[in-house]
Amino acid sequence: MKYIPHNYQTYATDRIIGQKECALLLEMGLGKTVCTLTAINELVYDRFEITRVLVIAPKRVALDTWMTETEKWDHLNHLKISRVLGTVKERKSALHTEADIYVINRENVTWLVDECRQNWMFDMIVIDELSSFKSNKAKRFKSLKQVRPLVSRIVGLTGTPSPNGLMDLWSQIYLLDRGERLGKTIGGYRARYFSPLKQNGHIVYSWGPKQGAEDAIYKKLEDLCVSMKAKDYLELPEMTVNDIHVSLDTLTLQKYQELEKEKILELDGTQVTALTAATVYNKLLQMANGFLYDDNKEPIQLHNEKAEALKEIMEAAQGKPVLVFYNYRQDYKHLKKIFKSLKPRTLETQNDIQDWNAGRIPLLLAQPASMGHGLNLQTGGHIIVWYGLNWSLELYQQANARLYRQGQTEHVVIHRLIAKGTVDEEVINRLESKGQSQESLMEAVKAKIRKYKAA
Repeated sequence: MKYIPHNYQTYATDRIIGQKECALLLEMGLGKTVCTLTAINELVYDRFEITRVLVIAPKRVALDTWMTETEKWDHLNHLKISRVLGTVKERKSALHTEADIYVINRENVTWLVDECRQNWMFDMIVIDELSSFKSNKAKRFKSLKQVRPLVSRIVGLTGTPSPNGLMDLWSQIYLLDRGERLGKTIGGYRARYFSPLKQNGHIVYSWGPKQGAEDAIYKKLEDLCVSMKAKDYLELPEMTVNDIHVSLDTLTLQKYQELEKEKILELDGTQVTALTAATVYNKLLQMANGFLYDDNKEPIQLHNEKAEALKEIMEAAQGKPVLVFYNYRQDYKHLKKIFKSLKPRTLETQNDIQDWNAGRIPLLLAQPASMGHGLNLQTGGHIIVWYGLNWSLELYQQANARLYRQGQTEHVVIHRLIAKGTVDEEVINRLESKGQSQESLMEAVKAKIRKYKAA
């Protein structure tokens, strides 16, 4: 296929070519991959500035997306890609295969650095989904930090650079500019731009930006980041978010509150214990959905309120395909049983994707973490149901974008099932507040592309 880039894509490609450190904060559907590959092609074959490129990506994207894009576009067909995936033997073999681009999943970054530390072969790195390097304590960040000085060019790609707030930015930006803009250490970054929100003595549990910090951070990143929002460049469908509140029965709500307060609960002689705050929240999310894993990891079914709400949605859909996002394996088993007559499916093979896009799957059950990147499902349906909510803004946005994207011809409806008086309500509030912070960042570093507008 002949590639005729949009003006904004030409701008993005030129930024990658023109600066050795670059972050493309492009929302879903704007073509981050083809923009980057076009830049790589010029840098390798026209300018002779680089020889080998390392692409670090989510596993599904590493397996398929980069290879598919080179095969799709005529001007990229000659690019050779080696996928450094699979067993250790397979990865080593892929590293010794002559190629222009080597694609590896982010879980194997530490292995790669250890394997190639003495003979680093890449002069350019592309981090696909840069936000997955938001933790400065993660092994993948520490490993990549070690070889960053050996790389002459680096590009970070993401649509959600600060999924949990501005604190997430430091490690991502450090990998790009080695501390030039936001400082050499996370401690220095915190001290300059943040103040403690919750603390006990010298122990700080959470931080919040100081007055004026957001603007100051955004100003620092203007020359590094290219930010584009899909709504400014694509013809997106209409979208409605419909919150459906369900009520738990009195006994279940009492049990919920007991676990929330005491962190230990007894159900029909079976004990359920939650020792940490994270575990408590996880248990409370389970109870909001309708079940609870006991201390032996056996599920105890508590209520069917969300399942009943989903039945009403399915009835109102009148046979139109519905995509349901769940969090827990027990939710999946429960929904498979309740909606057995509809023969619900998951996406496991390419054939499943084809069947969904052909409208042959009335009920598709999906775990958000497995659906976030690289799937175009907009032709198969326009109804989404969040059966179980999660804290990740990135997963939430990416999952919705499987249907809410260019090429969708229907009005997208996103139903969110929320159990009243439970942690579900807090999750919604947190997602919306994170979204506001994300919006601020995207706006602050928005691309200036006037000179590329059509005459």
